[in-house]
Amino acid sequence: MFEDNHIRNSTTRRFVGALRHFEQQGDIGPLVALFTEDAVLFRLDGRGERRGDVRRFWQEYRAQFAEVRTRFLNAVEGADTVEGYEEAGLEWHSEGRLADGRPLDYYGSTFLALDGDLITGLRSYYDTAVFVKMPVVAH
Repeated sequence: MFEDNHIRNSTTRRFVGALRHFEQQGDIGPLVALFTEDAVLFRLDGRGERRGDVRRFWQEYRAQFAEVRTRFLNAVEGADTVEGYEEAGLEWHSEGRLADGRPLDYYGSTFLALDGDLITGLRSYYDTAVFVKMPVVAH
């Protein structure tokens, strides 16, 4: 199992810790504090749009779950991207229960654009099928 102490970048390590804290404790402050005021976030969901309101982005994320725990499986970190920022790619696995009580088990990847101690962008991709409630068909 990947442990986040292998993540070299301190901002990426803080993101992993703040996300886990938010998932388990509901305290959004440390997570929001990691993002710049003009950060752009994207989550592969029904809206399919970029968002600029960091607090709302994470509140919408957490509202989907009754409980969730994310385990980070791998990290790829690089510097000097085209935009001049560092980037980090995180592969993860989340388990728990959706807000309606259905079990949750899915994988995804999140990419961070980093500018020093802050995150300027986040893109998250995952299999959205786990969130679709399938109709019960009577025979």
